[in-house]
Amino acid sequence: MLYACLQTKEGVSRILTNAQFPCKQHKNVLYDASEESELKICEDMPLRVKGFYSVVAFKAKHILLSRDVIGGMPLYYSTTEFSSFRSLVDSANPVNPGEVVKISYDGEISIRKFSFDDVFKPSVSESDSVEEFMEVIEKKLSNYKHGDCVAFSGGVDSSLLASMYDVPLVSVTASEKEEEHIRWAAKEIGRDVYIFRFNEKVVKEVLPEVVKAIEESNPFHVSIGVPVYLALKKAKELGFKSMMFGQGADELFGGYKKYENYAGKDELFWILKRDVEMLGVNNLERDTKLAYKNGIKLMTPYLQWEIIKVAMKIPGNYKLRKVNGEIVRKYILRKIAEKYLPRELAYKQKKAVQYSTKTVKLLKRIAKTENMSIEELLSLYKQA
Repeated sequence: MLYACLQTKEGVSRILTNAQFPCKQHKNVLYDASEESELKICEDMPLRVKGFYSVVAFKAKHILLSRDVIGGMPLYYSTTEFSSFRSLVDSANPVNPGEVVKISYDGEISIRKFSFDDVFKPSVSESDSVEEFMEVIEKKLSNYKHGDCVAFSGGVDSSLLASMYDVPLVSVTASEKEEEHIRWAAKEIGRDVYIFRFNEKVVKEVLPEVVKAIEESNPFHVSIGVPVYLALKKAKELGFKSMMFGQGADELFGGYKKYENYAGKDELFWILKRDVEMLGVNNLERDTKLAYKNGIKLMTPYLQWEIIKVAMKIPGNYKLRKVNGEIVRKYILRKIAEKYLPRELAYKQKKAVQYSTKTVKLLKRIAKTENMSIEELLSLYKQA
């Protein structure tokens, strides 16, 4: 978590700062960055930094704030306060993805905006380039400087990571059926796994923490946030400082069932592009805030800049392909996974985390007990 405050008293200004792990401070710069070696503080940062970042830099004549074009790490500001959490800043404005915000010490604000297209230049390539793209993806994943553990669900995304990196696997679920699947998947790749089974009582206990952390009461975000929070919390309890998730694989390679409606159509490219552009708003801001609250680093191997670049050039029929009369989602990723996983595991379809873990079901049950809708229940936690 980042926090900084500019205080002026009797014409004298001072800067108060706080950078809690995994965020860091180096002299007058506070930051979080997925690739620290790439961090270059300048006025066109989104073009120069390859990776997710948020930064607050106190310079001689102004304060510079910026985020990457996807928006992997949240950042809010006023003319005197800056933080990873909206609630810590009075009259907060978000630093939007791809923005470079300059604030003079007199309070004057100027904003420069860079787009997803400026950085990734998406366009569909010819199909004869696909083998080369697959090699890039596999190489970038296998050479990734991995974290301490993998958030393991038994799906192809986390199973591929688990097979590539010799680190512990951590799972959370409220479903007996999913636990059986997780144990089977771990056994298939010859790995042990820590499994934490949660229940209605646990969900009720952590709901206030989750809603406060993600700073919203949207049922969609909370239902995903609960298992993510519990996984991060369990990893922290086990002594890990970082945790790898499979975020981004569905958007990059066509994993969601909704994409089947666009299989074989030109619209698929634009639907996937939009969802990759919105990864920060739809997923990463929420999950990063949950990681900050647990004091652990969130890592996303699939969202390396070079993987995103090549994924945005892969033809749609390599992302969703009809095989034996059925559409196979994430086809190209499953082809890569065949080298590392048993075929049954590489091609097994899996429900979204909020359903596979039974989190949505438990939220409905809790709300019903309180004679409320889920929306009403969660709004109470937000107001508390």
